[in-house]
Amino acid sequence: MNDATHIANLLYRYAELIDSGDLAGTAALFERARVKMSEDAVIEGTAGMLEVWNSHVRLYPDGTPRTKHVITNPIIEVDEAGKTATCRSYYTVLQATPDLPLQVICAGRYHDEFAKDAGGWYFTARDYSMLELIGDLSRHMLVDVGGS
Repeated sequence: MNDATHIANLLYRYAELIDSGDLAGTAALFERARVKMSEDAVIEGTAGMLEVWNSHVRLYPDGTPRTKHVITNPIIEVDEAGKTATCRSYYTVLQATPDLPLQVICAGRYHDEFAKDAGGWYFTARDYSMLELIGDLSRHMLVDVGGS
């Protein structure tokens, strides 16, 4: 498998974990990362990300947020040495609950950075501040993220 595929798989693993309600597993992906939440807020590491998700993401009785994160259009650029990379991608989040028909609830962009060591590729940074389209987030988020 080439480097770009390994990196794309990290993006898709994130979606799989968050949609399954595995907030601890999702947070672990960012163990060595700095995550920009907004202009004034940067979170570092697993514990910080898990705290954010536990306080922000609504989980339903089945243990999931009842979402599907669809990550598309990844533009992956690996440095010549093959040790660092960047990726720009789009995301669209769909949700359906007993009282919410299936719909897109938000969309935006991720800008990610990665590094590679003997264990493989891992996140070193993510910019979450590019939430561009906001629909009805009331059944997904426990906090107001601007317009929901």
